Amino acid sequence: MDFAVIGIGRFGSAVVRTLYEMGHHVLAIDRDEDALRSVQDSSTHSVQLDSTDPEALRAVGITNFDAVVVSIGAGVQESILTTLLLKEMGCRKVVSKASGELQARVLEKVGADLVIRPERDMAVRVARSLASGHVVDLLELSPNLLVEEVSVGPRVNGKSLGDLDLRSRYGVSILLLKRDSQIVVVPGGETELRAGDVLVVFGEKQALAKLESSL
Repeated sequence: MDFAVIGIGRFGSAVVRTLYEMGHHVLAIDRDEDALRSVQDSSTHSVQLDSTDPEALRAVGITNFDAVVVSIGAGVQESILTTLLLKEMGCRKVVSKASGELQARVLEKVGADLVIRPERDMAVRVARSLASGHVVDLLELSPNLLVEEVSVGPRVNGKSLGDLDLRSRYGVSILLLKRDSQIVVVPGGETELRAGDVLVVFGEKQALAKLESSL
């Protein structure tokens, strides 16, 4: 099959590599030449262009692909406009990544065939796995991306997730908080940690190692 992926960040590059390894033809699209360079050996073709320019999209034959994945990380407006253009141009299937519920609702309104919320969707999968009795200690998504359980120590007892700001400091995402028999999916910044809590986190291996030593 033929796929196009627009937005080659962490999520987009993983989609490109996976589809390519499965034997499909994959076109990688991004404004940033450096981002495209990161997938030059794991994509069929790569093109630097502005995905909000309909003429540029037509020039690469965007409507000929079996599916187009919109995984633009920064710039909600760009993601929404790109999705709208793709649907208006007649693309067969448009899969769009949302960073939050509001963006997800807008993407659905403008016609995305499938809206993906990576953090929430991963959190729900892990929660279901835990609830079914299959405890996940470590899940390797790629050689460098992991889902891992991290125990909370006494040094951060009583501190909120907002105070710790783990995403900015370490580049990790908190999927779940486990406290005794209670499971909180995607806990908010106001959530206070207690010694003995277990956080299920997603991130790069090096970042997770730093996080473990801080908790």
